Amino acid sequence: MSDEVQKVKPGTFAALKNVAGFRELVERVVERSPSLPNIGVMHGRSGDGKTYASIYAQNKTRALRVEVGDSWTRKTLLTAILREGGLFTPKGTIPELSERVTEMLSAEPRRPLFIDEADKIVDRGYAEIVREIAMKSNVPVLLIGEEALPKKLERIERLHNRVLAWFGAEPCDLEDARKLANLLLPAKISDDLLEDIRVAGDGRARRIATSLDGVAQWTRSHGLQEVTRENYQGPDLYTGQPATARASRLIVQRGRTA
Repeated sequence: MSDEVQKVKPGTFAALKNVAGFRELVERVVERSPSLPNIGVMHGRSGDGKTYASIYAQNKTRALRVEVGDSWTRKTLLTAILREGGLFTPKGTIPELSERVTEMLSAEPRRPLFIDEADKIVDRGYAEIVREIAMKSNVPVLLIGEEALPKKLERIERLHNRVLAWFGAEPCDLEDARKLANLLLPAKISDDLLEDIRVAGDGRARRIATSLDGVAQWTRSHGLQEVTRENYQGPDLYTGQPATARASRLIVQRGRTA
């Protein structure tokens, strides 16, 4: 949810249910008995606010957080964790880097490690190194990924067995949408229009925030103190789908539509 993070003030999404739910998941893993598994998993659809929830929790817990890239390898992951922990030029073989990661994490056993886009680690076949890090350091490790992440983890029994708790991100309800509106809009908004925005955005916080940004710009330009379904004539509500081209913009050349 990096788009929203750039648009809103720090902490403004803190009251959303998915943010609170992930925070509870982190606490569950941090406060576990030392003999229990030390991995938590948050999974859900794109746009439901998983990344923002992890950033908010990171700020509250001093967690180390890495976001896995498409081209990452085992060495890239280990290097990124070490850099996040303050070692800016880590060098060595994969076993050497893994040992340094374990030593670094073990020095603060209650400081969590967040791994966002964890699906990519599983898809590229190096999830076992996460299990190794979690097992040797015994720190709280939070994996964050898309809806299919739990099913993917089932195929890796030794890693799946180390999961203590799961949290599935939920679509925004009207209460969540109202909290977003209170933060992003300069005017009041009626429940019916807000529900239209929520439904159009499929309950995804990112899409709702995008629609609200359009509504905010329109209300400012018209000097409105309240916007409703009846008086709103601003940009189309954001659905995530590309807009249909208007007929007046279509150019017909040589019998073809360009």
